[in-house]
Amino acid sequence: MNDAIQVDGLKKNYGNHPVLKGLDFNVIEGEIFALLGINGAGKTTALECIEGLRKYDGSVTVTGKVGIQLQSASLPAHIRAMEAVRLFAKWNRAKADGSMLAALGIDTLAKKQYAGLSTGQKRRLHLALALIGEPDIVILDEPTAGLDVNGRISLHDHIRGLKAQGKTILLASHDMAEVESLCDRIAILSGGELIFLGTPDELTAKVGRRCVIHIKTAQGGESFETDNLADTMLALLERYRQRKIAVLDIKIDRGTLEQHFIDMAGRCGA
Repeated sequence: MNDAIQVDGLKKNYGNHPVLKGLDFNVIEGEIFALLGINGAGKTTALECIEGLRKYDGSVTVTGKVGIQLQSASLPAHIRAMEAVRLFAKWNRAKADGSMLAALGIDTLAKKQYAGLSTGQKRRLHLALALIGEPDIVILDEPTAGLDVNGRISLHDHIRGLKAQGKTILLASHDMAEVESLCDRIAILSGGELIFLGTPDELTAKVGRRCVIHIKTAQGGESFETDNLADTMLALLERYRQRKIAVLDIKIDRGTLEQHFIDMAGRCGA
């Protein structure tokens, strides 16, 4: 497997304040790779360095054509969606793929002005503009921020479709459920440093799989956290039996990627 992006010793300072403190990671061709971190961790700065929007120290090698959907992007208020598509196609000296525009629903927005589009429609338009010219690598910064549930599901489907076409996806996100659903590997940043690099399952294995057991009885409800589901369940049920308290319902919430991320960030002083 070849690397689409190779980052070695990436550093970035704003004045005397170090934002990135020497990042080393690679993004493999055809994978969906996520940069995670709380606000101020450095993920957007890292993306901007990779995109060539900021000067930096270290080495970044990008192999292939890149399409970018920025976290904050805007177009002239009165430009129509298809006018923006034609403009970007001209800049890229390429034709816009009609099937791609149809899949993103841009054809239905053709005559609508940018200012009149909803957040979800703007996100879809921004993604379409990033895909003009058929890039090999697509960089997405908070791609579903501000979208409703249906909009998020739709955009996730489009991102999976890009992967199925063999494109490499690099994204930054705050949405852990999104990352768990979409991504092959993740990198977690804290204070400008890389504190984890691997698959979601490897993260789970590293920090443990915490479960929360919710037990409802006639006397009310109680919740218990555990890393050992079987032993804890047996002990709790035996305790209720000895106290002659009837258990009416049991619900188990298994550990999510978000819990693991919070645990790891907390351990690293984020």
